[in-house]
This record gives sequence, C-alpha cells and structure tokens, in this order.
Amino acid sequence: MSEMLIYQNDSGDIKVDVRFEEKSIWLSQAQFCEVFGKSKATISEHISNIFDEGELAPTATVRKFRTVQIEGEREVAREIDFYNLDMIIAIGFRVKSAQGTKFRIWATKRLNEYITKGFALDDERFKSGTTMGYFDELQKRLRDIRISERFFYQKIKDIYMTSIDYDPKDEKTIEFFKIVQNKLLWAISSKTAAELVHARVDMSLPLLGMQSFDKSDKNITKKDVSIAKNYLNEDEIKLLGLLVEQYLAFAETMASQQQPMTMKDWIERLDAILSINGRELLNHKGSISHEYALEKSSQEYAKYKENQKELQKIESLKELENDIKRLK
Repeated sequence: MSEMLIYQNDSGDIKVDVRFEEKSIWLSQAQFCEVFGKSKATISEHISNIFDEGELAPTATVRKFRTVQIEGEREVAREIDFYNLDMIIAIGFRVKSAQGTKFRIWATKRLNEYITKGFALDDERFKSGTTMGYFDELQKRLRDIRISERFFYQKIKDIYMTSIDYDPKDEKTIEFFKIVQNKLLWAISSKTAAELVHARVDMSLPLLGMQSFDKSDKNITKKDVSIAKNYLNEDEIKLLGLLVEQYLAFAETMASQQQPMTMKDWIERLDAILSINGRELLNHKGSISHEYALEKSSQEYAKYKENQKELQKIESLKELENDIKRLK
C-alpha cells in the first residue's frame, strides 16, 4: 500500500501529495511541473531524452498508480505513470530550478530517513488532524510491533534491568519473564502459554490452528508452532496489544523517574494494570507444563510435515500424468 507525504515549499504556494512506496518517492508528470516550475512539454522532453540516452530504464523507474480525479461533476479513476527518485534527480540535473533543487533535497532527506530508521513520517499531516485514518493505522502498526516476541521481551528486559534485585544469571529472573508472559496471556484468553499451545495446536486445522501467524508465510517451522501468541485470535491480539502498550508506558514512566523498583514490584504493577482493565489475574502455574505443551506441538508438527509430503507427492503425480497426456 502506498503512503502519502506532503511536500510544501517555503512560501507555501506549492503543496503536493507525494507517493512513498518501495523505498522511493514517486511523482507524476503533472507533479514534476509543479515542483520544478516547468511546462509539461519540457518535462516530457527530458524524460524521453533520459530514456533514449540510456541513463535510466523505464522498467526500473516508472510505475502505474491508480488515481482518482475530479472532472466536472464526476470522479474518474485512471492509471497514471509515476516516476521514482532516480528520475527526479536525473531531471533535476537537467533543469535549472531553485524550487526543483529544494524538492530534490526534501525527497532525498525523506528517503534517507526511511533507510536509516525503517520508516518515514509526515509530521505535519498527522499534526493537522486531517488524516486520522492514517493515524489509527500507525497506532495499530506500533501495537503489532510492541507485541512481537523479540521487541516485547527486549523492551521488558531493558526496563527490568533497572530493578535493584535484577540478576540476569539468576533462575528467578528467567522465571520472572515467564510469569509476565503467562499473566498477560491468561488475562486475555484464560490460558497460560503452555495451555494455549496444548489446547489449540491441531495439524488438521489451517496453519495448525495458528490464527495470528502470517498466512502468507508458507514455511512453518517447529519453533512457530511452539509460540503461544501465534494461536491468539484477532480480538485477543488486539487486547494483548492494548495491555502491553499500557504496561510498557507505565514501566517507562517509572524508569524515567528513577524510582527504585524490585522484580516483585513490577509484577504487582502488572496485576494492578490488569485489574484496572477488568481482567482476571493468574494466581497459579496452570494445568499444563511447558514440556508437555512442547511435546504435543512437536507431535502435531511432525504429522503436519508428513501430510505436506503426501500432498506434494500427489501433486507431483498429477503433474506427471498431465505431462504424459500432453505427449500423447
């Protein structure tokens, strides 16, 4: 999906919605005319010359995007050619234009921001409050990142390292992380991590019962089927994101105030947050052990892999039969 960034020159008389996709900035010919202050004929001539001289290839620099335009009283959707940053820079060297130079600097800065940080934000668009849909989407993306296994536990570890009794080598510290995970999972599903895996892993179901696993990823690993979060449904994932967001915000506040906290204090604060949200607190170790859950997930995964082999064998035989029919 394309993202839109707003470009506005210093005087404010040029304002363009710039497409941002595939790690590049994209402009249409009409937008080239606006930001470079040149006629369509001039821009078209430069584009043709750049291609004719072999400086750039159309396949690498041109993409069609669907745009909606108002023509009279009608909204008309059309496929229009857009050109990436390579073309913007190439034209910029051929056109002597102060405002064009400023746009190239702006576009390059946005792209460098994306390469360095992994994202590019249009601050003014968000501050103006005219794109709440984009803001809601941004919040959802951040929640998805926050509840990812690697991010969440690294963030929790960073925060808990401030505890006065934190010892990374102590078994109690390792147990502490399991307690935090189980308390959050119990609050949203009434199951511990082990219980979730044991209850929901099933090779006869799509993706072995994993509901929040990326459906586009066909390469399911043994580790994937042992991760409890992968079995949460859409509502559970959303609630987990909200609870994690609250907990991390609170923990960051405590850490920034340099208030002395113990591991026990952090668990009590988590219980308080869960209680405020009306969630049930976990006060036991659960009915299924981690080892037992791993054993079942391993068994189901082995069945799944065997079934996949059979399906591939059947598909190969069908292809062979079709090849033989074509030869006849």
